[in-house]
Amino acid sequence: MFDAVAARYDLTNDVLTAGLARSWRRSTRNELQIYPGDRILDLAAGTGTSAVPLVKAGAKVVCVDFSPGMLEQGRRRHPQLEFVQADAMALPFEDNSFDACTISFGLRNVADPSVALREMLRVTRPGGRLVVCEFSTPRLPGAGLVYRRGLSSVLPRVARWVSSNPAAYEYLAASIADWPDQHELARLIGASGWTRVRWCNLTGGMVALHGGMKAVDSAAAG
Repeated sequence: MFDAVAARYDLTNDVLTAGLARSWRRSTRNELQIYPGDRILDLAAGTGTSAVPLVKAGAKVVCVDFSPGMLEQGRRRHPQLEFVQADAMALPFEDNSFDACTISFGLRNVADPSVALREMLRVTRPGGRLVVCEFSTPRLPGAGLVYRRGLSSVLPRVARWVSSNPAAYEYLAASIADWPDQHELARLIGASGWTRVRWCNLTGGMVALHGGMKAVDSAAAG
């Protein structure tokens, strides 16, 4: 599915989010609290668009995605980035090998998100950080109903106009509607071994940033 949307994925995202995706990427970068030289794993990195702000902030980023088509587009557009094809539930990296891990709009696409969260914990060094940027549950009164209607009707219509594979965005709408809210995702992250779990809402809760830290006395494992 992601191979089929790769060619116009970034354009479709910009259209569907009315450009808000760019501000969400900036918020993710800021939440990561990047130090020059930090080694960061960007999981579900797709074409590498999410990694560019991290590199500009001084990080050394490894972009990982499951889709060969997305990675092909990424290598073409951003030859300066490192791309690796891998499964989020079985990462091909050593324990404690990253200063931080991040995943944007990809955790809900993993077969078992808790396994992916534990894998990210394993490859993050003690004291390292996690940031998850994901669609969430709007907090404004009445916004949830409008949001769900938009997902079920507006999003597929726009996708038919701009996407290279409109059917994929029907799945997108369903996956967002079924995704846990802010409290439940925070509980899942904590249950996966991350400490100091917190979140903040973006765009009224349509998107939320969840953060965590690997305990300083952790030996690895997750």
